[in-house]
Amino acid sequence: MQANASARHRRTALTVLAVAVAFGGAACGSLDADPKSTKGPAGATAEKPAEAFPGLSGPEIANRAVTATKAATSLTLDVTLKTADGPQKGYMAISKKGDCAGTLSVGSDGTAELIKTGGTAYLRFDEALLRSQNKGAPAEEQEAVLEMMKGRWIKTDASDAEARDSLELCDLNKLLADVEANDTAARRVGETTVGGRKAVKLTESDGKETYTMYVAAEGEPYLLKFEQVGGEEPGTMTFSGFDKPVPAKKPAAKDILDLDKLGKQ
Repeated sequence: MQANASARHRRTALTVLAVAVAFGGAACGSLDADPKSTKGPAGATAEKPAEAFPGLSGPEIANRAVTATKAATSLTLDVTLKTADGPQKGYMAISKKGDCAGTLSVGSDGTAELIKTGGTAYLRFDEALLRSQNKGAPAEEQEAVLEMMKGRWIKTDASDAEARDSLELCDLNKLLADVEANDTAARRVGETTVGGRKAVKLTESDGKETYTMYVAAEGEPYLLKFEQVGGEEPGTMTFSGFDKPVPAKKPAAKDILDLDKLGKQ
């Protein structure tokens, strides 16, 4: 029973780790649309405040946002997606050197906490997720897994083949590689605020999909938010915490389970 339970501990950890791949593969798309223009009320004569990015076209603003965001040493990403597997959410602080810390969840299955520092990843799963991933196993084995893993951080080598792809969310360079601006069609449709920051709104449509990009209008022109409406995986990605330290610290030794050791039992 001990050998079987240990194998299931390892399978459980790696299965839950795969939750991250959905977020790591979330493409931000490209601005490539011809949205409807917006006009003020007829006869309006009130003087408008100074426009952000004067003289720049939508594509030029989008390109500035992409460049500035990719230059950040770190950021915090808040993602909400609707997928065929149910709603998915992620909140992750990520550094350019590959460290990260945050949470991931899929529908009602539960939530996983993730920390990656250097070449090591640590995951901790709530009871709901542990039970979900062990559904169908004998009751005795389910309780054994729960007893060993509940409240504990599972340690794994970040370069492990089964973990590497799932940790793409912690690779800021790869994540932002999907954030591209098209030089021919992006168009501004007004100004608003995102998280208390003034932002320029750019939008596009592609068939049944509509994309909206919000770019910081003051300071560095960071990408603050990206929304997709329609399509197979609509959702929102919000960016904040630019260039701030990422709280990726190794958990206390007493709270860690080593996957490699478990796999050998």
